[in-house]
Amino acid sequence: MKRIALLIFNFSYLIATQSVAQVTVSGSLQTDMLVPNKDAETGFVKGSASGGYEDDFMTNTYADVALQSKYVDAGLRFEFLDYPMPGFNDAANHFKGSGIPNVYVKGKLKNLELTGGSFYEQFGSGFILRTYEERTLGIDNSLLGGRVVYTPYRGITLKALAGVQRTYWEWKKNTVSGGDLELNLDEWIKPMQRGGTRLMLGGSWVNKHEGDEFVLADPTHRYNFPKFVNAFDVRANLQTHGFGLLAEYAFKTQDPTRINGYDYDCGQVGMLSASYSKKGMSFLAQARRSELMDFRSQRNVDRLSRAAYINHLPAFTMDHTYALAALYPYATQPDGEWAVQGSAAYTFKKKTKLGGKYGMTAKVNLSHVRNDGHTYYQDINVQLERKFSKQFKLNLMYMNQRYNKTVIEGEGGMIHSNIGVAEGRYQFNKKLTLRMEVQYLHTPADDGDWIYGLGELSIVPHWMISLSDMYNLGKTDTHYYQGSVTYNIKSHRIQLGYVRNRAGFNCSGGVCRRVPASRGVTLSYNYNF
Repeated sequence: MKRIALLIFNFSYLIATQSVAQVTVSGSLQTDMLVPNKDAETGFVKGSASGGYEDDFMTNTYADVALQSKYVDAGLRFEFLDYPMPGFNDAANHFKGSGIPNVYVKGKLKNLELTGGSFYEQFGSGFILRTYEERTLGIDNSLLGGRVVYTPYRGITLKALAGVQRTYWEWKKNTVSGGDLELNLDEWIKPMQRGGTRLMLGGSWVNKHEGDEFVLADPTHRYNFPKFVNAFDVRANLQTHGFGLLAEYAFKTQDPTRINGYDYDCGQVGMLSASYSKKGMSFLAQARRSELMDFRSQRNVDRLSRAAYINHLPAFTMDHTYALAALYPYATQPDGEWAVQGSAAYTFKKKTKLGGKYGMTAKVNLSHVRNDGHTYYQDINVQLERKFSKQFKLNLMYMNQRYNKTVIEGEGGMIHSNIGVAEGRYQFNKKLTLRMEVQYLHTPADDGDWIYGLGELSIVPHWMISLSDMYNLGKTDTHYYQGSVTYNIKSHRIQLGYVRNRAGFNCSGGVCRRVPASRGVTLSYNYNF
């Protein structure tokens, strides 16, 4: 890795000395810091085995640098996690360390692109391949190797790749390779172009090579693992006059792993998605069935591990931004599930009985996930957004939720909850805006009822002051408060705060990370250039 990094900078320096104007340099710096305080009430104490802290200072820091020119791009990322933040300081110290885990060189020539080093890629919806970085979840499953992207003719895109996958600070010997073909038929058919119709057909293949391992099935027999696992994907995407239709199917050969209990059945997933939108109106309906489609480059990782993912199955559930609506987030189940989602939005016109002077938008969303006759998750929510004056806007939401904590977390039974949210925004003038939230969650299960309040004052263009408190009215009677001051100037953003966070899960797109309780002074700094 050091040799590759040296090669990149030597080559970039050569380009820069020849023509500085032809090279663009960009990058970013992100650092999140915590000075922890012990908190016996939430279990956040020094040296505890349940997500406590060993250090008096904790930080996750990332620095990216990229150089772009007409024919060559290059870049790298430095990471410093020697004193990792809560949720990244697990007992095995997987995240702890520092170095340059991501470095690449990309060559571009007409219709050909060649990449060497670390790279990210996604085929289709990601059912058989999606490598990406999500720092809040601790995910970076990049591939280290080579990738080719070739466009021999307009409307045709070919991709081929091979590499080893990043697993925390290591690159295992297991190889991931594959290819992808996409045909955009509208590029060749002029009547489709004139009619505003687009049709894409695609197909993908991914192969995992992993050596044999000695794992006993019983005291006298061992498992015979396949060294090669292949996955295939076909898809079609039609877009015309506001209407969209996506159909996709993927298949995976035998892939016995620790996660699926060394099941030798094949995996598969099928999805159908339809959407329609025009001014003031939109609809979405989706359905997906998956079986044994947890696809990783290592067969013996733990079920809760976020490492070695080759593919990604997005959850057909709404990603909530309100605190209490996101208190029980859903994680896609690797063994298999039926998932359906439907949503609709309609804007009532201005100067009508329901729309009022400024108009009103109503949204409805339904998500339901089940398998083997059991409901895993259900979310029915209704939102209203209405502007009452030039200064004041009000958003209201009601949500009914069912969360199978036993399936998702291992124990806890079914949690039925009702959640109400009111969010108001008042703009005093062009520079001063106040946003406030009040939320309430009612459930007789788990920790009982919760109430949440937030006040956020924005002073354009530099300042933001925020105060919030989430209070448990059920078992613990505990306050979880946060206060912060944020200052923005040009490309710099700095935030200073004091927090007390509850233990729980942080989820995005069906992938979740367990977050322990924490308390202390926080400092974040972001810079982009």
